[in-house]
Order: sequence, then C-alpha cells, then structure tokens
Amino acid sequence: MYSYSDFDEAFVRSRVAQFTQQVERRLDGSLTEDEFRPLRLMNGLYLQLHAYMLRVAIPYGTVSPRQMRQLALIADTWDKGYGHFTTRQNIQFNWPKLPDVPAILGALADVEMHAIQTSGNCVRNVTADHFAGAAADEIEDPRPYAELLRQWSTDHPEFQFLPRKFKIAITGSPNDRAVTKAHDIGLRMHRNAAGEPGFEVMVGGGLGRTPMIGHTVRDFLPVADLLPYVEAVLSVYNTLGRRDNKYKARIKITVFETGVEEITRMIEDRFADLRPEFHGNDIKLLAEITEAFAPPAFRNAPVDAYDAFYKADPTFRAWADTNLAQHRNAQYAIVTISLKAHGETPGDATSAQMRLMADLAETYGYSDLRISHEQNVILPHVHKSDLPAVHAALMQAGLGTANVGLLSDIIACPGMDYCSLATASSIPVAQELALHFEALKLEHEIGPLKIKISGCINACGHHHVGHIGILGLDRAGVENYQITLGGDGTETAVIGDKIGPGFSYEEITPAIERILRAYLALRTEPTETFLQAYRRVGLTPFKLALYGAEGAQDAA
Repeated sequence: MYSYSDFDEAFVRSRVAQFTQQVERRLDGSLTEDEFRPLRLMNGLYLQLHAYMLRVAIPYGTVSPRQMRQLALIADTWDKGYGHFTTRQNIQFNWPKLPDVPAILGALADVEMHAIQTSGNCVRNVTADHFAGAAADEIEDPRPYAELLRQWSTDHPEFQFLPRKFKIAITGSPNDRAVTKAHDIGLRMHRNAAGEPGFEVMVGGGLGRTPMIGHTVRDFLPVADLLPYVEAVLSVYNTLGRRDNKYKARIKITVFETGVEEITRMIEDRFADLRPEFHGNDIKLLAEITEAFAPPAFRNAPVDAYDAFYKADPTFRAWADTNLAQHRNAQYAIVTISLKAHGETPGDATSAQMRLMADLAETYGYSDLRISHEQNVILPHVHKSDLPAVHAALMQAGLGTANVGLLSDIIACPGMDYCSLATASSIPVAQELALHFEALKLEHEIGPLKIKISGCINACGHHHVGHIGILGLDRAGVENYQITLGGDGTETAVIGDKIGPGFSYEEITPAIERILRAYLALRTEPTETFLQAYRRVGLTPFKLALYGAEGAQDAA
C-alpha cells in the first residue's frame, strides 16, 4: 500500500497542530460554536445527537494491520471500545470528547491516517472496489488511480469550497462493486477495441432527496488523461453549480438543469484547455504510486486440505459459499469478514475484533485489509489452505457469520441512535429484520438479497439502490418507513420503485416478510434471485402482497 512521503507527513502534522490551536480557542471561549463549526468540519469532526463524532478517512478502503490496531487503540482510549465502518469506506468514532480530539488526530498521524476532507464542500474520501488488486474479473488495480486522485484533491485550492460535497468512486473491473453510477463522478474501467484499458466516466449520480443515476460523458477515457479530465469536471461544476440552495447544489442538479449534451461539451472544452498544463507530471507521479501497489509474492501450495475440509465441515462450507469470492490466483480466495452477526449493529467492530482482524491479515493475508462500502472488512489474499484456520479464529471472535450477500448483510446508516439529521431509526430495524428471518430459517432459501436502510432522506444507507430499500421518515412525530423495490447499485444500476404508503416501526418487519414470501411463491426456480424475479414480474404482485387487492389499487 501507499506510504506517506515527507510532504504527506509534514502536511498532516501541520493540520493537527493547526486544529489543536483551534480546539484550544473553542474551549477557552475565543471561538463561538458558529465560528468553530467550519473549522471542525474541515477536520472531520461533527456534532451529533449526543456527542461529537470523528470521521476518519480510509482512502479507497485500504488499511494496514498497524493502522487497524491504532484504530482499536483510539476506540479504547478515547471512545467506547468500538468503531463504526461506513458506506464511504471510512470509520467513525461516535463518542470522542472535544479536548481529546487533537490527541486522536495525533495518534492517527502516527500511522499515516487523518480525518481531512471527510466533511465539507470538497472532494471527499475517494472510494474504490473493495476487491481491488485481487478480483478475478479485474482489468487493473484501481487503487493507484484513487491515490493519484487523493493526492491531487487534498487541499486543492480551487476545490475546497465547492457548491456542495463531491464524491468519486472508481473500479478497475467491468463488474461494478463500487456503486460508481451513484456518485458525482464514477469511473469504471474497461477495454477499447484495441484492448487498451481506460475508463467509462459517469457524472451526476447521487442519492439523497433527488436520487439520480450518473450519465456517461465519456465512453472511453485513456488512463493517461484521468487527472485532467476529472479536474475539467470539477472546474465546470465549480463554475455552474448553484450556491443559492443547498438542496439543488449537487452536480446531479447541475447536469439536470444544464443538460447532459451541453455539460459534456463544456467538460470536453475545459479538458482541452487543461490537458497541456499537466506536462505529463501526473503520469510520472502515477508510475511512482503504482510501485506501492505491487501484488504480493503469492505462494504455490496444494489446496487439497481446503477441499477436504470443505466437504467434511458443513459450518465451514456454509461460510465458504457465502463469504468467499474468486481470486485472480486460483489457489487463493477473497475473504469477506461479516460485521453483520444477527442482531448486532451493521458495520460496528469492537477493538478486540479490530485487533484480531489485524492479526489475521499479518498471519494469513499479506498485511492487507480492506473496508467495503457494504460495511464489512475484507482479507483480499488468503491461500485456500489457510481458510479453515481463518474461519476458526473468526468464529471464536463472533465474526464468522455466513451471510455475506444474504438478507442479514444489511447496510444501515446510524439513524436516530446517533445522527442529528435522522428522522427515524435504522439500526433497530436492521437488527430486528436479521433476527426475525434467522428465526424463520428463511435467509438461505431466499438467497442473494441486498436490503439497505436509511434513517432520513439523505440516504446514507443507499436505500435507493437496494433490492429492497427502506427509508425512515417522521410523520407527525411517528416513525414511518417507506419501501422501494428493484434498486441496483451495480453496472446495471437503477433507482428502486416506491411501492406505496409507508409502515410503522411495528409493521415494517411483517411487511418485508410478506414481500419475500410473495417472491418465494412466484420465482420460477430456486436460482432466480429476488432482483431477477422483480425485473420479470414488476411491482404489482408485491403491492398485492403488501396491501391486498383494494389497498394495492389505492396505492397505485
């Protein structure tokens, strides 16, 4: 992975020193909360319902064992012994005290981490495919490009005060595991007719109160043109984006109001002006960065023991079937560690669990860990002969749940348990759904399913692109949950369809059960997934299951 240069080290240390002084001024009353707010947000510090929350950047989801142990230390020393991994591949600490934040930032700097640009109207943490550098379908590892974008965007003088926050996602595979089409800029690698790698560039995606799928502005961008083209997009947005209404300030609204053809023309014109100004320096830097992401020296060893264990142990077999993904090296597997044990908070990991995952990465995984946007942790390179030992250690730590990609592998925002913006609970709904279907023993029969829950219209739980999306709202002081069906966050991305009137907290789990029992009754064969069935039959059968014939007519 990338290691800090002397410049990186000095820059992060200077920001820690600067913010330390700002915190001191806030504590002694020299700064009011209104004056302090933009300063703390520039350093990832939020004021939530009950306490401050610190959001720590994990660029493109890559974290080392040393860094993971430091996160565990921070959780124990200055928080409540756990951290929360987010859909932006970050980690959040929900209970830091303001006087302790400078010490936390110093501890992060000790292991080449920070909280810079995890908030504010700037380019946020660049996210990437969590299987990067390991996936069998990958064209190239996208992380060097993500690191190039990180270095370029950090403290960029032109883009620190954009009309609104700006999010970039990148994948090196044609199969999209980074939800690129729901980002301000999405980059999806593929090959042209000559076999050369390049990017499909999508602009104007986003969820929230106005969900939109990004528009392709370049079918194929050569990798050498990545940085000037992204800068051209940001430059056009910075000029056109609205600053009079924050609800209409995201680039998706700019694209909608300007028109795709016109904004594409403006981007291309700006790109033509910018491209010569780079003088190839970005390509030289990219070559240096790429060296830091060289693949590990994979060992050549038999996998017979794995095959025998898989056949003999049904518990291990169930875990392997759900939590392993195909590696580019046939002797290896990609391990997804589920942070979704039934009844637990999705995305939370205790300090002890963080230390165990760090140990496993050092012992079995070439000291490489990833955070997925689905709020799980990845060991990207594990030899198959080591998988039984990895599984046994995970089971002992409560991390061996065999549910990745299934119903209980739920994405959920913090909701009203923590967030000051939330209008309804998310975590309790996720917990109840997981426990309910575990008790029914239906999860494996239902098969692949992505449920995503947001506690407010801001859609941090990505509910719009869930196969089943749940949005919690406040209706006259009562929690009300709207359901959407058929959403998809992959390369075939689509916003889900709202099914009808919402449900109370007590009604939402029975409502989801009715939807899924309807699916089991109408699927043509056991291998037909919920999303495939929905695309075949549409909304009507599920409306009938939810509301009955008369209610479905009223909901139409």
